[in-house]
Amino acid sequence: MSDYHFHVTQIKRGKGQSAVACAAYRSGEKLYSDYYGEVSDYTRKRGIVHAEILLPTHAPPEFSNRQTLWNSVEKAEPHPKAQLAYSFDIALQNEFSMEENIALARQFLLNVFVSRGMICDFAVHLPDRKNGIQNPHFHVLCPMRPLDENGRWGAKQRRVYRLDENGNQIFDKDGQPLFNAVPTTDWGSPETLEHWRKAWCDLCNSKFAEKGLDVRIDHRSYERQGVELLPTVHEGPTVRAMEKRGIQTEKGSLNRWIKATNKMILAAKKKVNALEKWVNENRQSSLIQSLNAYNSMRNAGAYSQTAKVNNLKELTADINFLKANGIKTFEDLQGKLDELNDKIDGFKEQSSKKSARLKEIDNLLIWAQHYAENKPIADEFAKIKWKSKRDKFQAENENALRLYHMAERKLQPYFKDGKLPISAWKAEKLQVQKDFEDIQNQFSAVREDVKKLWQIKYKIEQANNQTKENEKSKRRDTYEI
Repeated sequence: MSDYHFHVTQIKRGKGQSAVACAAYRSGEKLYSDYYGEVSDYTRKRGIVHAEILLPTHAPPEFSNRQTLWNSVEKAEPHPKAQLAYSFDIALQNEFSMEENIALARQFLLNVFVSRGMICDFAVHLPDRKNGIQNPHFHVLCPMRPLDENGRWGAKQRRVYRLDENGNQIFDKDGQPLFNAVPTTDWGSPETLEHWRKAWCDLCNSKFAEKGLDVRIDHRSYERQGVELLPTVHEGPTVRAMEKRGIQTEKGSLNRWIKATNKMILAAKKKVNALEKWVNENRQSSLIQSLNAYNSMRNAGAYSQTAKVNNLKELTADINFLKANGIKTFEDLQGKLDELNDKIDGFKEQSSKKSARLKEIDNLLIWAQHYAENKPIADEFAKIKWKSKRDKFQAENENALRLYHMAERKLQPYFKDGKLPISAWKAEKLQVQKDFEDIQNQFSAVREDVKKLWQIKYKIEQANNQTKENEKSKRRDTYEI
């Protein structure tokens, strides 16, 4: 499954990190750090399929040795809280072979990083499968300090002195000139990171197109893509720990439902958008004629009468689907796609409302639990008259009393005759969960329509491609004659 992941962090000595140790871990090597006087041995680490150092032309050749390179970086950064390197974690694509992925990663780094004078130490990892899905990715370490034209470490920043409106230097109260520290490179700017992220996305998409694969990735967030998805709920460390141990929680189950729903919305949206683009590019074609041409193409390669009968059944089913949906022309098809888009948006809106209400009910039930558990303590506190005893009791039960009063304030609008509608909330929660299932069942019909149109699109494309090939062949035959 195509995936986009492009994450960058910094290796910082202030966090106890070592550039040498990080390089050893990513490459699966045994390296010695002069700065820390330590050996980092990751030679037993599994899943490392390739490691390589890419150098710009002005870099010292000895930097092709990993231990030499990163000890040089450590030596050039004497400060105990120095920032040492950029660390990238980038997803590779399961649609490409490992050789293709490695070549693609190398091409990207040479074009985008090394061309800027950056050193790249990259390693390709293929960890054990999770849920049967491979997770190929590559790590890149790039020193933050640039090299000068002679291959020596340069400055990360330079001073730009502040000037007044007359162009004169500004001084502080001690007579020292004021200045701004300006980076010597643009490697750390948000604009550069955006350029890098897009460059990797474009390179992968070009490879998809080259291989004739109808998949694409996007470096933009869902929000920037204009795709509004349902937000998940915050789980917290306790819930995450329980889920990690295999214990299913209500929040975990809700998030799994939300993620599954988001996946369906996104997949449907992507296919409908792709269909709309295809419709705009093929309005001159005839839907029925192209389907008939596809059927003839299949029959030409059929080896039995049974295969031809099956082809006819498939053609009839496609034409009946188009007729049932009032689709005769590409304009009609565009109308159907508009209808599907509206249904997808409606599904998303309904799901969003139900999800928000479920979160609200869960929150109310949690506060109701805090209220019930801590009310006896609050009642006991209210009975104490002596100040010294009250102060002691309050100090001993501070958290419980605080939770009680917070819950009381949150739940105040919901009290009726001194009681909370807990049974009603639980019943509504069950109903909302059932509504979720009903909404998903309704959406399955939309997904089937999108799937059917996607299949029809494929058949028409195949027929049109065959027609073009036949025309080319005729022109070649005419030329030879």
